[in-house]
Order: sequence, then structure tokens, then C-alpha cells
Amino acid sequence: MAKYLLLKHYRGAPASVNDVQMDQWTPEELTAHCRYMEDFAARLEATGEYVDSQAISPQGTFVRFDGEGRPPVTDGPFAETKDLIAGWMVIDVDTYEHALELAAELSAAPGAGGRPVQEWLEVRPFFAAMPTVTE
Repeated sequence: MAKYLLLKHYRGAPASVNDVQMDQWTPEELTAHCRYMEDFAARLEATGEYVDSQAISPQGTFVRFDGEGRPPVTDGPFAETKDLIAGWMVIDVDTYEHALELAAELSAAPGAGGRPVQEWLEVRPFFAAMPTVTE
């Protein structure tokens, strides 16, 4: 088994087929979308392929260590994950091909008008072992 991260993007990926922003969906459309996601996760949990998932709040700040004292904090000027990443799911599956199949199925979550969003999801494998540097 290998772990894969399925990333749901706010922007930065090509536009989805049903490209109506979520803040314009009706409460019923939001409920149907969330139910689809929950049912998808429950099915993967039953097969042992689900690890975790989270929707991510749009609030966020960049922070870094800058020596002693208070760390510098900024809200840009560069692209930040709060602008790009809407949420993620971690799956643990036998093959990369199966990870792609599941991502495609997750992309079919309903959106505005009950039609599938058909959003692009990014599929990223976890390192099986930390890479090493040899000389």
C-alpha cells in the first residue's frame, strides 16, 4: 500500500466543468456535496483505503523563524495555500492507477444544480522512505 494526497484547489488548477463558486451554491447543493464527500470517505474507510481528510479554512498566514524575538508574519505578496488549497484527502491504496481512479470519482462530487463539479484534483504520492543524498 502507498499513501497519496488528493488536493482540492480553490484556484491554480484548470477550471472545473461546473465552475460555479461554492459561495454561490444553495444550502441544498452544499449539503449534497458534503454528503457525497462523506459517503466517499466512508466507503474507502470500509475498504481500509481511507486515512484522513479535511476542508481547510481560507484564513492563513505565512510565518518564519527570523532569529530572536517575534517571528515575521506576512499576508503576501506571494500565492498562499489559503488562496489555493480548499482541502485534502489522504488515501492508502495498492497502486498509483487506483489513486487516479479514486481522484476521478471524487471529482464527480455534485455542485451547482446537482451536476458533477468535475474539478481537477492533484494526486501526490507520499515518500515511501525519506530520500537520501549520496556523494
